[in-house]
Amino acid sequence: MRTALCPGSFDPITKGHLDIILRASRLFDRVVVLVSVNPDKRTAFSVAERVELIRAVTGDLANVEVDAYEGLLVNYARQVGATASVRGLRAVSDFEYEFQMALANKKLNPQLETIFLNTNSKYMYLSSSLVKQIAAFGGDIDDFVPQAIIEPIKQRLSKGVSK
Repeated sequence: MRTALCPGSFDPITKGHLDIILRASRLFDRVVVLVSVNPDKRTAFSVAERVELIRAVTGDLANVEVDAYEGLLVNYARQVGATASVRGLRAVSDFEYEFQMALANKKLNPQLETIFLNTNSKYMYLSSSLVKQIAAFGGDIDDFVPQAIIEPIKQRLSKGVSK
């Protein structure tokens, strides 16, 4: 069974993230969407909340699981038998960081391959940070996040700004 990881902070998950997860689910037998825990990063949603938001939008994908991990990706990959890490690329600036991480991960775990998927062009501008900023000011996030999680995001992030 070929297992891949789709790691990220997913704070919150966007349609761009979901597109990468869906595409990875067609390429691998098992995909683990891994909420990475970084204690130095301030997030809008707790780890448990992010896991639940992801489960809410991936529940219909039989070969997709959701988990969280605090530690090195390469160690988690060994624990679950993953042979690939799938990363989405929006722009050249993403590639530079992701390439550096891929090389470091390969050095730490030679069995772990990094697979880069180009973002669908309609999501090239999309990021969790953008979603948070728009939601905080009462903007419409319907085109940016899956329908099932719009309300929880709005409730958490809206500062009560009138439209």
